[in-house]
Amino acid sequence: MSWFDKIKASVTRSRDALLGLETMALARRPLDASFWEEFEEILIGADFGFATTEKIVGALVGVAKQDRYQTSDQVIARFKRDVKSFLTLPDMGLQLDRKPAVILIVGVNGSGKTTTIGKLATALKRNRRKVLLVAADTFRAAAAEQLTIWAERAGVDIVRGNEGADPSSVVFDGMVAAKSRGADVVLVDTAGRLQTKTNLMEELKKMRRVIERETGAPPAETLLVLDGTTGQNALSQAKLFNEATQLTGVIVTKLDSTSKGGVLVGIVDQLTVPIKYIGLGETADALQPFDPDEFTKALFEPAA
Repeated sequence: MSWFDKIKASVTRSRDALLGLETMALARRPLDASFWEEFEEILIGADFGFATTEKIVGALVGVAKQDRYQTSDQVIARFKRDVKSFLTLPDMGLQLDRKPAVILIVGVNGSGKTTTIGKLATALKRNRRKVLLVAADTFRAAAAEQLTIWAERAGVDIVRGNEGADPSSVVFDGMVAAKSRGADVVLVDTAGRLQTKTNLMEELKKMRRVIERETGAPPAETLLVLDGTTGQNALSQAKLFNEATQLTGVIVTKLDSTSKGGVLVGIVDQLTVPIKYIGLGETADALQPFDPDEFTKALFEPAA
């Protein structure tokens, strides 16, 4: 199965819901209250989320009045164009100009965070980057062991501390090692306890301060890993992490296990940060850069 086919499979539920728009477009319905109500219901059914749906519909109502649209096909054509541009934000690629470029990876337990770091390390190593992993999740049993296995698979170095050690001290050791070993990229795994815990957020802020003090710059990236199968719950997690840690991007994992791809639109809308990667499987190459054009085609193209 091609990567595009995998994306199509990951948005089945959302795409099926959006097929209702094709029927509405073909009918060239008048832009009355019943049309807008049905349009809104379709977007919610496609997992865009209530807040994002209201924002999209409100904007389209304004455009329809300004451009004097008369029928449903005009609105729906404009909506399809807007989704692609909406998902396209600046800095969608990893910012790796600094040396070392420190990438802080955050997210709740079970989101696929540690596995994602391993896959990123593999991809970066293939691109001839010297990578160092830092196992700063010292609270979850076997977290460092899991990351060590990925480091061995990818053929990259790792710095780890004892279970229960101060995460910031492990980050400090990682920054010292990165400088002495000439690392190009440092991927820092962090604890994934419940995002509502104040102490976790304070811990993340402390790690950021250590990184800035030791490298002379804040993290090049702070990426949130979200489990795509959680749907709209992923959005609530994202909001809380964004408030605490100044996210620069999002990685959405496990999209191959869900059909709620429309949630990606809600994530970009609510956070105004780019989706940098999506994960569609367990293998190392199942994590790929997010392509808004490819994703939009998959979202609207009927199944074969």
